[in-house]
Amino acid sequence: MKIKYKHQKFQADAAKAVVDVFKGQPYSTPSYMIDQGKKDLSLFDNLEEYNDSTGWNNAKIIPALSDKIILDRINKIQREGQIKPSEKLIDRSSGYNLSIEMETGVGKTYTYIKTMYELNKAYGWSKFIVVVPSIAIREGVYKSFQTTQDHFAEDYGKKIRFFVYNSSQLSEIDHFASDSSINVMIINAQAFNATGKDARRIYMELDEFRSRRPIDVIAKTNPILIIDEPQSVEGKKTKEKLKEFHPLMTLRYSATHKNPYNMIYRLDAIEAYNQRLVKKIAVKGISETGTTATNSFVYLEGVNVSKKNPTATIQFDVKMKNGTKPKSRIVNEGDNLFEYSGGLEEYRDGFVVKRIDGRDNHIEFLNGLTLYAGDVVGKIDEDQLRRIQIRETILTHLEREQELFYKGIKVLSLFFIDEVDHYRIYNKAGEAENGKFAEMFEEEYEIAVNDLRDQLDDHDEYAKYLDAITASQTHSGYFSIDKGRFVNSKFNKKEGGSTDVSAYDLIMKNKELLLDRDPKKSPVRFVFSHSALREGWDNPNVFQICTLKQSSSEIRKRQEVGRGLRLCVNDNGERMDANVLGDDVQNVNLLTVIASESYDSFAKGLQSEMAEDVSDRPLKVTTDLFTNKVISDVNGDEQVVTPNLARIIYNSLIRNDYIDDEGILTDKYYSDKKNGTVQMPDKLKDSQDSIIKILDSIYDPRVMTPENGRSNNVTLKIDKSKLASTEFKNLWKQINQKTIYTVNFDSDELVEKSIASLDEHLQVAKVFFRIETGKMNRIEDREQLVTGNAFAKDQTRNIKISASASQNVKYDLVGKIVEDTGLTRKTIIRILQGIKPETFNQFKENPEDFIIKSSTLINDQKATAIIQHITYDLLDEAYDTDIFTDATIKGQLGKNAMKTQKHLFDHLIFDSDNEKKFASDLDTSDEVAVYVKLPNSFFISTPVGKYNPDWAIAFYEGNVKHIYFVAETKGSMNSLQLREVEKSKIECARQHFKAISGKNVVYDVVDNYQSLMDKVMK
Repeated sequence: MKIKYKHQKFQADAAKAVVDVFKGQPYSTPSYMIDQGKKDLSLFDNLEEYNDSTGWNNAKIIPALSDKIILDRINKIQREGQIKPSEKLIDRSSGYNLSIEMETGVGKTYTYIKTMYELNKAYGWSKFIVVVPSIAIREGVYKSFQTTQDHFAEDYGKKIRFFVYNSSQLSEIDHFASDSSINVMIINAQAFNATGKDARRIYMELDEFRSRRPIDVIAKTNPILIIDEPQSVEGKKTKEKLKEFHPLMTLRYSATHKNPYNMIYRLDAIEAYNQRLVKKIAVKGISETGTTATNSFVYLEGVNVSKKNPTATIQFDVKMKNGTKPKSRIVNEGDNLFEYSGGLEEYRDGFVVKRIDGRDNHIEFLNGLTLYAGDVVGKIDEDQLRRIQIRETILTHLEREQELFYKGIKVLSLFFIDEVDHYRIYNKAGEAENGKFAEMFEEEYEIAVNDLRDQLDDHDEYAKYLDAITASQTHSGYFSIDKGRFVNSKFNKKEGGSTDVSAYDLIMKNKELLLDRDPKKSPVRFVFSHSALREGWDNPNVFQICTLKQSSSEIRKRQEVGRGLRLCVNDNGERMDANVLGDDVQNVNLLTVIASESYDSFAKGLQSEMAEDVSDRPLKVTTDLFTNKVISDVNGDEQVVTPNLARIIYNSLIRNDYIDDEGILTDKYYSDKKNGTVQMPDKLKDSQDSIIKILDSIYDPRVMTPENGRSNNVTLKIDKSKLASTEFKNLWKQINQKTIYTVNFDSDELVEKSIASLDEHLQVAKVFFRIETGKMNRIEDREQLVTGNAFAKDQTRNIKISASASQNVKYDLVGKIVEDTGLTRKTIIRILQGIKPETFNQFKENPEDFIIKSSTLINDQKATAIIQHITYDLLDEAYDTDIFTDATIKGQLGKNAMKTQKHLFDHLIFDSDNEKKFASDLDTSDEVAVYVKLPNSFFISTPVGKYNPDWAIAFYEGNVKHIYFVAETKGSMNSLQLREVEKSKIECARQHFKAISGKNVVYDVVDNYQSLMDKVMK
């Protein structure tokens, strides 16, 4: 199986940010004569080889692109990305320095490979060196170059030649210099920075390299350095050594920059999570309560909620023939652990279950002991705690596996351990045997699978899958190997992990094999590995991570979760992202950490690390957040936010209850943002998206709070009687048809409307310097000095600066607008030829602004034309009811889950108070027969993305004029507050339902139950 790569906008944006810094640099592929060293012809196989001494290097930046122009470009890119503008170019003595921040798991390596191709395409630059901090990352980078090679070749029509620097294979360096195609050398910092004879060979005149120094041959190519994880590479010594490469520029890529050099792109943890580019994180904590009330071992696994009374799953000691053994059991209120334990004295005193509460997942015993899910009390040793972790990992794995099995997704769980002997031991004959963790795993796996099999039908495909794999087959170890035996990997502090290449080779070699769901080819689903090999693990289908470490082992929690953040792939190698799954993406992509500490402790530690890593984000809303920022309206017209305008925006946020007294964004803001109903002053409605983008830069700790893996105690169960009811069957028959849309708009009409829109609305920004003068009359107090109020402004004047297209910078006007609009060159040429001369002459004033705003206006007309001319046609396909039976929907009772009477499921998961109220009213309505909140897998295709309606409702005949209704609930009915994309989707949905049912099904947007009844009652 091969992982399929796809184009993603954020990766293209990151590459574009780098390319745009050097706009105006001409395409060039200069050559030079390579120093061939000593002319000892005996070193060459033939004279032709010696005489071929042409080298290819990266062309230097042209003088016309001065440092001021480059800094201005960087500042413009930074402002657009809500990044604090740089005051100067940092460390110009080593070329240009740019930083790109990318969260772990989003494809950092893919992004800088794409950037290499784009720089080569734009400017001809072809020599790149990737500097990495460790063997683990080096091997991972090399693997990424291998697996993306065909993907990029399809896009760019060429392949990169790449190699890992090896001081004993110096011919690769000659090849690097003499080859005219894109060449990449991958090198770990120790190869040129560490002490030791071999490490310094890059600086030596070597006989086998014809008395040349490798570093000199490399430096002649003017390479572009790409530093992967610079915070782990760039010590003071390394920085100096890097200058010897004579880099044209240095690009730094990391999720956690310590010293960001002129940062031009940022996709940090918050942004990656908000864009749903990484897995959602859940934590199952284990908390030793430390009570002195009892020495009796009791562990509360969880509370089980259904329509019946809640039950609890607890683990306690049970008397066996040869002593005691912990066992898990489901208990009800009134059950007595003394009886269930076989009469163990430790449970005699009041261990009768008094109460089970599903709202906050706790149980109480008659003796006063209260436990919450994940709590453990009594005598518990290290091994018992590890057994609990192993069991929790297995249970979580089986639950996720059952959910994702029919989606074609292989589920993997990853255990990190500190001692190989805990997993594998060798007897005197040298034969391998299970260590204690492997023994615990097999015992707990068999118990868990047997319990699950009792609930499954023998004909169930998942049951057959479980039957095909034994406990001993389904786990495997990935460790360093010495003489055929697993051994502990040596942790190298400088490397940040092990230096054992063989161990990483094994991990990389089996990366795709582990993703294969065929139990005969790949039965392994649980992997044990040494913690020193942690950085080598990068498998997208890791859904559970469990670190079975001693309490003295310390590791950053971000590092712990980082190994499982990548979005998963299915058995076709297709990435399961938002384009495939829509809103369901983070329900499928959920990473669960089985921690050896409480949920609160782990979550607090993770949030603290996250806050540290995004420390440059503002913490609250102030007027300064907006002042001097650039906002643009729907036409692309830009304006700089003045202090007065910033105050207007700030006051509007207060009036709408979007910020509290401390300047913290409120739940109301996030709710309105989700619903597309954020309110702004009339004069700023057209700039709403820009203002929201600025607000998105605020650090909100709630965004990164990991989910409590034990809180979702409600799993929706379908009511089979409702599924089989006549009312639901008729409703489903009316709405389950699939459609395909076509857009048949008239090109002539689009050209005419685009011309009219450009002539009326195109206003290219003119560039001014604002000169303000003032004087200090007198100083009242120290505060006046601090705030700057001691100066009084008395004069302001603007000086126009020409930003016209120059002979040094060439613009492909037609090509760029074609790229931004997706229309043909012929259509764009017709539009540009049709606009007034004074409109077109604005191109000379500010070419880049002309291109951006023209593209925006044309796209607006294109979107309008699509909606006006879209038609839906029936397909021979329909949704099956398995979208309900196969769906796994979870929630927490009392928080986002409620019991229901007329819903297709026994419970309902609501996203807002408005949805909760709407469902409650449906439940108590005499007119409603059955209703369902539609799952995310039920969607309508539209030109602006997938659309998932909220509700399908069937009414009883008699009192209503419309029996079947599909509803979209919104917090506000004001269409002006709905964003354009949302309005487009709603209009498309109307056309879809007209196509599939005529007038039998009514689709509309409502804000409450009463507005629904106003539409359906006779």
